[in-house]
Amino acid sequence: MDRVSSFDEPLKKLLGGATAKVMAEHLDLHTVGDLLHHYPRRYEERGRLTALADLPLDEHVTVVAQVADARILMFNNGRGKRLEVTLTDGSGRLQLVFFGHGVHKPHKELLPGRQAMFAGKVSVFNRKMQLAHPTYQLLDASDADEATEAVDAFAGRLLPIYPACKQLDSWRIAKAVDAVLPSARDAVDPLPASLREGRGFTSLPEALLKAHRPQTKADIEDARARLKWDEAFVLQVALARRRYADTQLPAAARRPVADGLLDAFDAKLPFTLTEGQQKVSKEIFDDLATEHPMHRLLQGEVGSGKTMVALRAMLAVVDAGGQAAMLAPTEVLAQQHHRSITEMMGELAEGGMLGGSDHGTKIVLLTGSMGTAARRQALLDLVTGEAGIVIGTHALIEDKVQFHDLGLVVVDEQHRFGVEQRDALRSKGKQPPHLLVMTATPIPRTVAMTVFGDLETSVLDQLPAGRSPIASHVVPAKDKPHFLARAWERVREEVENGHQAYVVCPRIGDDAEEEKGRAKKKAAEEDPDKRPPLAVLEIADELRKGALAGLGVEVLHGRMHPDEKDDVMRRFAAGDVHVLVATTVIEVGVNVPNATAMVIMDADRFGVSQLHQLRGRVGRGSAPGLCLLVSEAHEASPARARLSAVAATLDGFELSRIDLEQRREGDVLGQAQSGVRSSLRMLTVIDDEEVIAAAREEAVAIVAADPELEHLPELRTVLAALLDKDREEYLDKG
Repeated sequence: MDRVSSFDEPLKKLLGGATAKVMAEHLDLHTVGDLLHHYPRRYEERGRLTALADLPLDEHVTVVAQVADARILMFNNGRGKRLEVTLTDGSGRLQLVFFGHGVHKPHKELLPGRQAMFAGKVSVFNRKMQLAHPTYQLLDASDADEATEAVDAFAGRLLPIYPACKQLDSWRIAKAVDAVLPSARDAVDPLPASLREGRGFTSLPEALLKAHRPQTKADIEDARARLKWDEAFVLQVALARRRYADTQLPAAARRPVADGLLDAFDAKLPFTLTEGQQKVSKEIFDDLATEHPMHRLLQGEVGSGKTMVALRAMLAVVDAGGQAAMLAPTEVLAQQHHRSITEMMGELAEGGMLGGSDHGTKIVLLTGSMGTAARRQALLDLVTGEAGIVIGTHALIEDKVQFHDLGLVVVDEQHRFGVEQRDALRSKGKQPPHLLVMTATPIPRTVAMTVFGDLETSVLDQLPAGRSPIASHVVPAKDKPHFLARAWERVREEVENGHQAYVVCPRIGDDAEEEKGRAKKKAAEEDPDKRPPLAVLEIADELRKGALAGLGVEVLHGRMHPDEKDDVMRRFAAGDVHVLVATTVIEVGVNVPNATAMVIMDADRFGVSQLHQLRGRVGRGSAPGLCLLVSEAHEASPARARLSAVAATLDGFELSRIDLEQRREGDVLGQAQSGVRSSLRMLTVIDDEEVIAAAREEAVAIVAADPELEHLPELRTVLAALLDKDREEYLDKG
């Protein structure tokens, strides 16, 4: 068998159809190579007990523990049997339950003092952690059954505990790994020999053997060091090749001119730019002056003045004879950007109009819902070059839209824009335009180096003067209903003091969803934890009739007609609406300084960075902000821990680390964005900053010397396997 094909061998050939099917469907493992890269999550030593105190709720876990006691209880007047087993490990206790006919075997085997591996999903019953009907494997059995084999196999060794699923326990995965382990010697080594020797790494086949079947803790360390490096390095080579290819593209240099539109705008500003804004602007202007396209990520806290930096870049490009396009994720945001930029620029935004400035340019809005005449005029202004700046949604990308000379594309909130859109807009320039990507979701440096590795990064981390503090609190609606009543009182107090409030819900809720709702209701009756998320229309109705009766309560969501949305936003901004009940349509960019309070319903249904984004909508004026995170999640659950973390800090970078630690790496290159399984299995983007930075340095040097990797065929082979066309393009688009 040749060196590549043994890794490409389908698992069903070696493991049989049933096991291979479970691995494919539930663990996304299809080939020998996939399974060899499915590394143990941790290792247990025989005799050492795991920390039961740290078990996560609702997750499938494997524990090694000792039976403290076991007893059979009768219920249903003696017709039903239940076996309750208590495990202990010194740090905590865990209850196991078995029902009906399933009690006989464990009752004979799980005797006090016995030690075993148990796998199952952690739940809470009567305020106690439990595993219902777990699978288990004895580690100290003396009778000659399967368990003895296991003891022999694991005697004196470190037990690998694999990421598992309900259908396939860790020890069954270990058995499957044994079957494919001989193929490890066929692994293609991506590291150039000089690099491997220079850094003292073990060979790849040896690293795989040590990862799966370590004899000592030193083996685990060796394997991890090597395998982490591989993941970081291959990824960084892919990104370095992307950046190199970009530097080969031509672009028109756009240098700001003296006494032009930018200078006229700066002279009008009623405040001075922060030090951060000045520094970042310089980085951008330096990029714009080069003859290959800028690719820059501008990240900054909510309200750190990113729009101002982007606007000045756009004005510099207009000064240099080009046009700039700003792409916003929603119509509400596009309209708001258009309004605020036009207001900031005053007569400078009226180029060619009576009363407009000589330096001015025309700023047009282009969205899908515009009337035909307005749309036709906007398209004409773009193709003739009359309009220097266009702000719009993905409607900007349609074929009909032609530019006179597109020089700069600004993408607001990168994570909401698909791969194809960014590229389609790029292709509208005579040459590739410069690209500035903005995000208000702070990204730890290492993630920026991996996920956005094709972009240079600028960070705005100081807030402009005048931003107010925001107090955040978790409201446990289930345990303490009076806390929720108090939350609505606080909203009423804010309104009585002349301010306004947002109430955010995860769902819209309307007729179209009723059928789904019925099914969900049925599920909720069977399991109260599965009730549907709270909906805007229902909550608004309840508030109007109850806790906020007499106040002006309006709704805002994505299914409303754009004119209707704009009307509600205008009236809210003008102070005519007291409380806006909305979906996350308000998450990005909505700016109403008089809104001081936000209540987020079912807050545990949102991600950490999303909660941080939403919270950034309050405290934008001189009055302090208040954010209340309402949740019915159990106090010991990961969801509640996440909310407490958000309530405890306003530092977006700190929260992005917490978010990443909780989601781990599954999403970094994962399914959420690309539809492809994450390639990071050993590397943790949070903890391995030094590895990533060093790998990036090596990758840049290698690509600079040999862009096509002609002298490194093994590296090319591994890259091709990791980065099929879709994934490599995904890396390019972030």
